[in-house]
Amino acid sequence: MATLLDKVKTLISANLHALVDQALKSNSMAVIDQYIRQVEDHLEDLEDAAATVGGEVKSIKRRLDDQQQKAGELDRAIDAFLVEGNETTALATQSKLNSTRRLIETYTEQLGRLEGEYQQLLEAKVKLEARLATMKQQREELQALLELARSKEIAVQAMKGLDDLMGSGDADIGRIAQGIHARLDKATTATEMRAASLDEQIDDVLERGAIEAQLAERKKKLGLTE
Repeated sequence: MATLLDKVKTLISANLHALVDQALKSNSMAVIDQYIRQVEDHLEDLEDAAATVGGEVKSIKRRLDDQQQKAGELDRAIDAFLVEGNETTALATQSKLNSTRRLIETYTEQLGRLEGEYQQLLEAKVKLEARLATMKQQREELQALLELARSKEIAVQAMKGLDDLMGSGDADIGRIAQGIHARLDKATTATEMRAASLDEQIDDVLERGAIEAQLAERKKKLGLTE
């Protein structure tokens, strides 16, 4: 278990920003995906280990309860044998009680150790799950960023190609390139106009709402409301 927890601590303490930077520099998600796979694998190992130790905790508790009950019975039996004057049997029962108490101490020690291990496994599992969720979210953001970068690279190459066409010296090709540029400019302008129009509509609605609220307040003061 110690080795597993050491590996998990290494994953938890990993510098996520450094991993993201590395992925950006290499223009690849490989380093991120490798980290995610390692975390998922170790999460499975943690769950299995926690289930095993948790089962041992329940088993030790059950044995401890049995021995404590047995110790109580032996203790009462010793008193009864002494009252009867049966010191020989009382002596043997006392010896058995001593052995039972030593076993109780052993079980108590084991239980404390196992409960500590179980708690460590649960805490490590929670921390590693949080790390996994964080990295998966960053992976989505990074993937979108890389796709945007690739799209921009393609657009830059396309525009460069148009610029090359315009300067090719062929009048027909130059006109075609100019036409494409004009269409791109028109589409961009139209988009900006639609956005501006929408903003104006939003402003109108908000302003109208504010004015109506003012009128309603005046009607209330004048007692004109129903």
